Amino acid sequence: MKYTTRKKAIVLLEDGTVFYGKVVGDMEGTAFGEVCFNTGMTGYQEIFTDPSYYGQLMVMTNAHIGNYGTHVEEIESDSVKIAGLICKNFSYPYSRPSAEGSLLEFLGRNNILAVSDVDTRALVSYIRDNGAMNALISTRVDEIDQLKEELKAVPSMQGLELASKVSTKEPYFFGDANAPYRIAALDIGIKKNILRSLAERGAYIQVFPYNASIEEMKAFDPHAYFVSNGPGDPEPLKEAIATTTAMLKTGKPVFGICLGHQVLALTQGISTYKMHQGHRGINHPILNLLTGKGEITSQNHGFAISAEQAAANEGVEVTHRHLNDDTVAGIRLKNHKAFSVQYHPEASPGPHDSKYLFDEFFEAIKEAVPA
Repeated sequence: MKYTTRKKAIVLLEDGTVFYGKVVGDMEGTAFGEVCFNTGMTGYQEIFTDPSYYGQLMVMTNAHIGNYGTHVEEIESDSVKIAGLICKNFSYPYSRPSAEGSLLEFLGRNNILAVSDVDTRALVSYIRDNGAMNALISTRVDEIDQLKEELKAVPSMQGLELASKVSTKEPYFFGDANAPYRIAALDIGIKKNILRSLAERGAYIQVFPYNASIEEMKAFDPHAYFVSNGPGDPEPLKEAIATTTAMLKTGKPVFGICLGHQVLALTQGISTYKMHQGHRGINHPILNLLTGKGEITSQNHGFAISAEQAAANEGVEVTHRHLNDDTVAGIRLKNHKAFSVQYHPEASPGPHDSKYLFDEFFEAIKEAVPA
């Protein structure tokens, strides 16, 4: 369906800056969240369903969104997790033969408000200069003063615990029950392709809620533990930090990704901080300090760990750094079989340069499992 008469819409930032556009489809209303941008040229469906984006208004820098439709295999969770979509050109028709439906239908089923015809180059440039901040998108274009008051009530992402909003409510299994290795995964916002990446290497996984105790996870008798990606500020995750600390005491391998990386750092007394604008895209350059090799990586995070504290911690080795801003992108614990990275080796979307990290995790598992 092509919409010839479309309603006006606005993007309102918390500092009062306004960008104008038009609503996608025939939805009306207002959506709130922290505004951020993703520089990926493809993979919009995976991005929209990534639990790490919960509570965020997503600005897509690619000029055309929706042109290849949607497919069930490209869903990374049980629903769309972004709070709303902002783009330049929204494609109502789609051209991929294997697509199962349009992006408009997909967003509509998930009740996601989208605004197009926005000058996204100007908006992204503004975010880069002024930092990520709360914002709203709305069709109430004549109520800006009232919307400003409503926006004031939206909590800051700093200090916000969101893992409980996206984590599974009950434990569940993934993979082949006859697989040679068992992994207990702490779900603080896990993506499906992480589970696929573990299962295809020979793991049977039990996925546990964000507040699971180590006793619950031990009952699975796992060979290793995994701490997932996820949204929000890591420091309020007291239960996940305590459980991860207990994982280390078991002596079994532990692997953390993204939010899981930050949680692992917090177990070592390394603090985290909210970044100016975060890293979100599929072309972020990383240097592996152990091998000297560069990697192009998929990233999605608005918090990072303290580089100074990581370098000063005698029990921690920094293994990866981001080449754009020198932030810490990976660590390993010297006295434990534990490591983590700040990016997404499972990609979806993204390059496959970092898939070796799953292989290294399984090498550690094989070394720990008696022959």
